[in-house]
Amino acid sequence: MKEPNKGGGFWNNLRQGGMPSAIASMRGGESAQQTAQQMAFIRSLMREKRRPEVLHTPLSELETVIFDLETTGFSHQGGDEIMSFGAIRVVGEEIKEDECFYTLVNCGAAIPDTITKLTGISEEMTSSAPSLMDGLHNFMSFVGQRVLVAHGSAHDKSFLNAALWKTSKVQLTHRVLDTMMLARWLEPHRSNYTLDELLAIHEIPIEGRHHALEDAKMTAKLWVDYMRQISQKKQVETLGDLYAYLSRT
Repeated sequence: MKEPNKGGGFWNNLRQGGMPSAIASMRGGESAQQTAQQMAFIRSLMREKRRPEVLHTPLSELETVIFDLETTGFSHQGGDEIMSFGAIRVVGEEIKEDECFYTLVNCGAAIPDTITKLTGISEEMTSSAPSLMDGLHNFMSFVGQRVLVAHGSAHDKSFLNAALWKTSKVQLTHRVLDTMMLARWLEPHRSNYTLDELLAIHEIPIEGRHHALEDAKMTAKLWVDYMRQISQKKQVETLGDLYAYLSRT
């Protein structure tokens, strides 16, 4: 969303992490100030254009964040919300085991029993969790400007975009890669590209399935396996090369 081009007033105040006093008084002092600062940070992060030079980054040096979301259902348009964020950093083929992120969020929505059974997340657990704004701000702080990776990324990206718009009226501008797309390119003979199927094929132990951080860790191992396969292809050396090949699948 394009902001009004004004030197002062609301938008300038917001960009600097502030909030007009009338709104602050309505929303409650320090809490409102913190929300304004979080919104300003997210807006600033999303306004930064995709750096074209990152396309020249060798895959062996590429900094990525492998992430997963757990949600109350499959349709944000139907009122489903994010319940948790999980992520881990990877550089090239090295998983940074000690650089992880996880948080529950207070989704403010009913959690169906089927989802609780699947994920282990209950309404009682989320009721005392950080707000969506807090969770999203902390997640995006962890991500920075790194390339995002997910398995079946359309679901996660749609919920992430919905959360960004709901909290900050912006859309995700990060590059997002999908291990499912890599699998379709590198293993075109397969009929099933679910995460469970690919983890089994690649002999990656399945532990803590449907927990956002554990799913992110397993997806990271799958990503690294594919990076190793790709490193054997002399024509694919940079992120730009990878995009070019994926566009043909």
